[in-house]
Amino acid sequence: QVQLVESGGGSVQAGDSLNLSCAASGRIFSSRVIGWFRQAPGKERELVAAISTSGNSFSSEAVKGRFAISRDNAKNTVYLHMANLAPEDTGVYYCAARKPFSIPTSTEADYDYWGQGTQVTVSS
Repeated sequence: QVQLVESGGGSVQAGDSLNLSCAASGRIFSSRVIGWFRQAPGKERELVAAISTSGNSFSSEAVKGRFAISRDNAKNTVYLHMANLAPEDTGVYYCAARKPFSIPTSTEADYDYWGQGTQVTVSS
């Protein structure tokens, strides 16, 4: 079993930065792919970025060049650094974990464990 807790959300102005954290408890964190997803009001949840166990990462086209995902296995934590935020980045941000020894994917159904989410609101 894995428990994930997101933190770091808030209300900011366009152009600002935010750092989200996803703290994990449970077994074999270092062997799990972690993804950050977001859900905007009235829209489906979408992948923002994902990171493999070795630290390789990819991000969606919508955030490429502005967001960066990283992990600290010693702290069982994954981070999402968000820069140059825009109003369209507003939503609830979730971190999610795959089963051990998987590969990063953008498919929501591939992720087995989810946090409760943290709200990010960007005003123009």
